[in-house]
Amino acid sequence: MSQQKSPPSDPVERPSLEQARDEHATLAREIAEHDKRYYEEDAPTVADAEYDALRRRYEALEAQYPELAAADSLTRTVGAKPSEKFSKIRHRVAMLSLANAFADEEVVDFVERVRRFLQIKPDAELLFTAEPKIDGLSLSLRYEAGRLVSAATRGDGAVGEDVTANARTVDDIPQVLKGRDVPEIVEVRGEVYLSHVDFAAINERQAAAGKQPFANPRNAAAGSLRQLDPSITASRPLHFFAYGWGEISTMPADTQFGMIEAFGRFGFNTNPWTRLCTTVEELLAQYRAIEAERATLGYDIDGVVYKVNALALQARLGFVSRSPRWALAHKFPAQQATTILDAIDINVGRTGSLNPLARLRPVTVGGVVVSNATLHNEDYIRGIGGNGEMIRDGVDIRIGDTVIVQRAGDVIPKVLDVVLDKRPPDSMPYVFPTHCPACGSHAVREVNPRTGKEDSVRRCTGGLICPAQSRERLKHFVSRNAFDIEGLGEQRIDELFADDLVRAPQDIFTLEARNAGKLQRLENRDRWGATSVKNLFAAIAARRTIAINRFIFALGIPHVGDTSAKLLGRHFSTFEAFRAAARAAADPASDAYAELTSIGGIGAVVADAIVEFFREAHNEELLDALLAEVTVEPAEAVTSDSPVAGKTVVFTGALEQMTREEAKAMAERLGAKVAGSVSKKTDIVVAGPGAGSKLNKAKEFDVQVMDEDGWFALVGRT
Repeated sequence: MSQQKSPPSDPVERPSLEQARDEHATLAREIAEHDKRYYEEDAPTVADAEYDALRRRYEALEAQYPELAAADSLTRTVGAKPSEKFSKIRHRVAMLSLANAFADEEVVDFVERVRRFLQIKPDAELLFTAEPKIDGLSLSLRYEAGRLVSAATRGDGAVGEDVTANARTVDDIPQVLKGRDVPEIVEVRGEVYLSHVDFAAINERQAAAGKQPFANPRNAAAGSLRQLDPSITASRPLHFFAYGWGEISTMPADTQFGMIEAFGRFGFNTNPWTRLCTTVEELLAQYRAIEAERATLGYDIDGVVYKVNALALQARLGFVSRSPRWALAHKFPAQQATTILDAIDINVGRTGSLNPLARLRPVTVGGVVVSNATLHNEDYIRGIGGNGEMIRDGVDIRIGDTVIVQRAGDVIPKVLDVVLDKRPPDSMPYVFPTHCPACGSHAVREVNPRTGKEDSVRRCTGGLICPAQSRERLKHFVSRNAFDIEGLGEQRIDELFADDLVRAPQDIFTLEARNAGKLQRLENRDRWGATSVKNLFAAIAARRTIAINRFIFALGIPHVGDTSAKLLGRHFSTFEAFRAAARAAADPASDAYAELTSIGGIGAVVADAIVEFFREAHNEELLDALLAEVTVEPAEAVTSDSPVAGKTVVFTGALEQMTREEAKAMAERLGAKVAGSVSKKTDIVVAGPGAGSKLNKAKEFDVQVMDEDGWFALVGRT
């Protein structure tokens, strides 16, 4: 059995505020690029462990300097927007993802965090479940009066694809539940997967029919369930393990393990490797036991999931970002292989970043053939491990090198190390371009004027004249978490851009009218056709009305990710209010700037990026043209009947009856907005002993102040 090492990560050794601000901003840009590749392009370029290390470094800086808090740049979204090919089902309870761990020490930290949050002493009993993490497709099954009425994929966590007809063909999914304690309403959640034997048989049939084989069982399971023709799904032997739930009218148990047992009584398959554990040592022992049997299970797993057993404790722990505090996915080690690096390509991102990509001699890693890998940035190629990414600092990467590549999960691998004794004698260090390969403009590494430190990313200075940046911005605009226009993917954007048909976002919405007046219409081009053009125009028309958070995200404002767009949309409600506030915030001493930075999750880095975006006249012109074509819907009003729903709350001082995290989780659960600083927009300040400047601000702005007892009296102890 393998022993895991911690993923590479530099410790935070108390940098100065200016150093921390600089590194925080650099990490934000890097994480945003990874988010785009993973969530929008389905083409991730780093392994989970590496992405997690970046997030931890980012969060550690914020923990030392709370004023840096700009959590928007860290992915808190879940999955991807559902396809237009299926009707939609809105989840009554969001389907979230899990936080990941890659080392034993992280499991120890997880258990300690849970104990601290709940204020449970180290010697007091705390039970967890440990179960295999199935590598398949998440599915939510809704039963009413014991009968299956709908089935939905995870989608983006809030809305999934309606695959009810397909789910009815899966033998492991009961049409009618058994038992006397079946709730009137219950959403059973779990994983759809394929066995290794069935996967091999499907690929044999694919090959015999002259079709492309599936890369792995997970892709095959997802493709099988998401067929428009249920008979195709029925022809593929899908399986289902139940392990969770969404909306439920009555709870058949008060523990995680008890719920799994109830699912078994109802008629579901549950994983026989699920165990109860009382200590960290028992959790890790179960992880080792499952890892040792991994090859014999007959289906793919990629780790072990730990969950707090008592449901009452789960409710107290609540959620943070995109995952529950009470659960953790402990991933198995990454897989590696050795191959030759044939070339290095440079791709230009929408922010002008020059992104190096290794072209590899094809090699099989973990059962999947890979031919490219991420090289991160210029320093990484030179062997300067700025984020502790390289195994050995000082080892550069050259064309012709024999390299070790690593793959964890279904991601494009990374070049992990170089086999120096196989380096060709005539090899030369790689010279990173100093001019943009797309437009020829200078590509520079900006220097932070406060710290004198160079940015690790080289960027094109061409801006609006750079076709690569313009194309990438358009791709971002139509991506899944933005306008999500079906049929307008990267290839179509490239083609329309090259032919001068779509050069700016507003051009998308005038395309149909312009096409009608042309001699050579889109439908007469190669690989288009009347039906595809008709479907494209229908998809564009369907996006003329869009939610405010998706519109803000689509603008591509640096550092404004999907989560921060939701925070901004919820806070300002209308785009007009957001735009006015962004303009007014150009003065850093203004109330508008203070309001912007007081929003929980929106720090100075994000606020400055928003101000700069609206300060640019070209962006304002683009917005005016775009708003002439689309309507931005205001944020949904808070529907909670809580007395603090929709109010902005600030917690300050040393809380005695709950931890700060628990207080924030409680307020958000009740529909309140939690801010990090006090402004004129603050409604309530909850002050514990030692409250300082925030309490003074509250008095200055005549904000309602209460202690913890007053808070509990207001909301009830929830």
